[in-house]
This record gives sequence, structure tokens and C-alpha cells, in this order.
Amino acid sequence: QLVESGGGLVQAGGSLRLSCAASGRSFSSNGMGWFRQAPGKDREFVSAINWIGSSTLYRDSVKGRFIISRDNAKNMVYLQMNSLKPEDTAVYYCAARRSSMMVSTTGYDYWGQGTQVTVSS
Repeated sequence: QLVESGGGLVQAGGSLRLSCAASGRSFSSNGMGWFRQAPGKDREFVSAINWIGSSTLYRDSVKGRFIISRDNAKNMVYLQMNSLKPEDTAVYYCAARRSSMMVSTTGYDYWGQGTQVTVSS
């Protein structure tokens, strides 16, 4: 139901825009988020957005570099990633909260398959 795209290989300092397409149902009333998992590490929260896009959260290490947004008419969520660093290398996952419109770092019920982001130094 959630499909990520837009990952790839980029040099340090470059940019990528991840997209998350929802299908099968509307997620326009759900809080949405992005997570990532690097090799050998636990999955970690990256960013979240509330149902209408008026409230966002970011992990400290991406503040000022990443921007989360959504287009409810298209059932899409985006993560614009700028000034990428090698430590941003990970599989990035889109997620949705089943029963909440609000932003949160936890409580996600639907997950995509992930898209690989690799940042070379």
C-alpha cells in the first residue's frame, strides 16, 4: 500500500527527493513518516508530518537539510534531502499511522518496502 521511490547513488553534498505513493486506500487523514535503516543498525526515525502538513518533526541530524511534505490530493508524501552526507546512507522507509492524524516518532502501522539511498564521499 506504500511504495517508495527516488533513491539512488549521490555524491556528498548532493540532493535526492524521495516519494511515497499510497495505493489501495487514502492516507490523507493519517500521520505519515520516514524512517531509515543503515547496515548493521536499527531502524531510526527521520521525519514525520501530520495529516494536513501543518506540523512536522525531524531528527536532529537532518534538521535544516531534509524537508518532508505531502500532497493529499495525490496521496503522496515526499522527503527532499539536501546536503547529503555519507552517514545518510540507508534504506529509507515510508510509514503511516493507522489511527492518528498527528506527528509522532512512533506508532506506525503501515510500511513500504524501502528505497536505497547511498551517499558517496
